[in-house]
Amino acid sequence: MAKALEGVKVLDMTHVQSGPSSTQLLAWLGADVIKLETPGRGDITRGQLRDLPDVDSLYFTMLNCNKRSITLNMKSPDGKEVFEKLVADVDILVENFGPGVVERFGYPWEKLQELNPELIYASIKGFGPGRYADFKAYEVIAQAMGGSMSTTGFEEGPPLATGAQIGDSGTGIHLVAGILAALYQRTNTGRGQRVQVAMQDAVLNLCRVKLRDQQRLTHGPLGEYPNEQFGDEVPRSGNASGGGQPGWAVRCAPGGPNDYIYVIIQPVGWAPLTELIGRPELAEDPAWATPEVRLSKLDKAFALIEEWTEKHTKWEVMDKLNAHNIPCGPILSTKEIIEDETLADLGTVVEVEHPERGKFKTVGNPLKLSDSEVPVQRPPLLGEHNDEVLGSLGYSAERLAELRTAGVI
Repeated sequence: MAKALEGVKVLDMTHVQSGPSSTQLLAWLGADVIKLETPGRGDITRGQLRDLPDVDSLYFTMLNCNKRSITLNMKSPDGKEVFEKLVADVDILVENFGPGVVERFGYPWEKLQELNPELIYASIKGFGPGRYADFKAYEVIAQAMGGSMSTTGFEEGPPLATGAQIGDSGTGIHLVAGILAALYQRTNTGRGQRVQVAMQDAVLNLCRVKLRDQQRLTHGPLGEYPNEQFGDEVPRSGNASGGGQPGWAVRCAPGGPNDYIYVIIQPVGWAPLTELIGRPELAEDPAWATPEVRLSKLDKAFALIEEWTEKHTKWEVMDKLNAHNIPCGPILSTKEIIEDETLADLGTVVEVEHPERGKFKTVGNPLKLSDSEVPVQRPPLLGEHNDEVLGSLGYSAERLAELRTAGVI
């Protein structure tokens, strides 16, 4: 069965996380992703946060599955020649260098268009044009400047970063959407185009409900938030959902750091909840019976629920609540997730064999297409596919040997 992006070639000039997360998704959709790396070192994450000496790190392996790797010295004339042949041969070029880096190599968008008018040139930057354009961006900086940190945490505490990599991988997912749109448009126009996503923009897009609430604040306090006082900006509101249906993380037995379950109180779920917690009279009590009267005392409502959940494990609570169709989710630790049999069966977490490190676990493809299944394959060793890729461009074995001796590849 053909893969969704079969026949699509991608030149992957990305590094670290935001770009590689994007190109890995393209590879998982069936594209031929050729990762271009610096000779001798490669993507810096090959050596970062190593758990085994002289073996590609999990940081690298978990972001570069299903790709091929070539090495190329872009500063040499021979390297530029190879690069230009690669550009002319691919459909998509993806990079996440700092502003102006590719241009300083001598390849502005106009030059790349000349080499390949059908090229889709996709870039991730920290920020869009303007005041912040040349600032360096990292994951948590994007969270800080995209609205996430100011609205994450408890009211009395400092701003907090989320463990979800919404700045890096979140931007990578946004870039995939732009690339696929440009690829589709090319089928009608025959032309390539620029695709650009700023990390700040991507985080802000994921925080749009907080901008919603910022504007709602002008008409009074936000009833769905547990905060007692409101200023002129959206506050940090702990684990409150902040949405139409209130929720909170409540403690479970035996009381470990992740023995919690997140519970949503829907109007239809209040009566069965009161039965479960042993307070059925609250279902009809005028002081508790409607969402409107509960809104001002959500802390007390969840405290009542917690008195019950503390007597049961989060798994027991999950089963009891789901039996009554009450939305809930146990707080899963990373250990629980990596060992979860259901997630393994679904391919959400997969085990991959690596020639140097042996077996390791990583995330599977989150995009499920019924007619395009692409198994997760190991990431490439540095320069593993030099001969294969450059040979397809017409380079002979003798010429490849010369390029290798000269340090071009």
